[in-house]
Amino acid sequence: MKSLLIHDLTGLEKYAGTCGMPERSEEVDFLYPVLANDYYLSLISPDDPDDPIRKQVFPDPRELDDESSSYDPLAENEQMPVPRLIHRFDDRAVLLATSKCAMHCRFCFRKRFWTKDQESLQDISDSELENIVNYLKATPSVQEILISGGDPLMLPFGRLKKIIESVKSVESVLTVRLGTRIPVVMPHLVTDELAQYLGQVDGLWVLTHFNHSKEVTQQSVGACRKLIRNGVPVLNQTVLLKGVNDTPQEMEKLFRTLISHRIKPHYMFHVDPVRGVKHFATGVDRGLDILRYFRKRLSSIAIPTFAIDLPEGGGKVHLQADYFKDGGYPDLHEKKIISYYPELDRSE
Repeated sequence: MKSLLIHDLTGLEKYAGTCGMPERSEEVDFLYPVLANDYYLSLISPDDPDDPIRKQVFPDPRELDDESSSYDPLAENEQMPVPRLIHRFDDRAVLLATSKCAMHCRFCFRKRFWTKDQESLQDISDSELENIVNYLKATPSVQEILISGGDPLMLPFGRLKKIIESVKSVESVLTVRLGTRIPVVMPHLVTDELAQYLGQVDGLWVLTHFNHSKEVTQQSVGACRKLIRNGVPVLNQTVLLKGVNDTPQEMEKLFRTLISHRIKPHYMFHVDPVRGVKHFATGVDRGLDILRYFRKRLSSIAIPTFAIDLPEGGGKVHLQADYFKDGGYPDLHEKKIISYYPELDRSE
């Protein structure tokens, strides 16, 4: 099976249905080019202007409203000791393998990789990979590598294999994570050959990216099942997106469905303050309200960690809800303070 990549508004327009193309689409596309594929676009309900798939892939005039925010608010470029390696925390680092993706998610926090006025990274070179390996050998505190991009599963199998094996050749690197949206947006790229290989790599995890229950299809579940059956643990990262998935009911449906297929909800992120992305922001309180709603409705295996990525390279911060606050949901109306064995708090 092959997917058709769609690089222009003309190709995208056939999936617009009765809703038509958004206003100023050409202007948005000029700065933030459209990229999609026929599989993911087939999930759109053509007559629904609020379709959650549509909102993730179609250009939106609000992308042009913010001209002052940074393309790199997380200061990733400033935290690269060598090109393509972000080293923010002592024990782990991010390797940017490619700028290629199967689609341009309109909420992308690395939107700088594919804007018309920015220089694209393309694929990692042999010399860049060698420099990263040398840095890791000289920095044994780094024990975990996240291979990201772009999407590393867009690379040819042989190239991806070389990157993984180069990183794993460093004695201090114990764990490798692959950050990919391919199982969700172009699932046929998860081949038996790829799944079998990844299952043979000790310490390898896959982090995929479902945002809405409509994305959980027979094809996307099949891609994840290939990985799981070959011994690859699959975690999921969801971005909280205004108008897409920012209701507790939708999030509950998504996370229940994922765990039924042995995909663990890992993170729920608030959208990053990236230029051209802010219209997706819900505010942190919305995420906390959703956590509050989960408390009596979902088990721990279905509840992800809610986090924000701090600007200026501050890194991830995990957020917890105040469960004394009812959050406006009727099933959490009771307010009661319970003491937990206060005598255990006494110091010896």
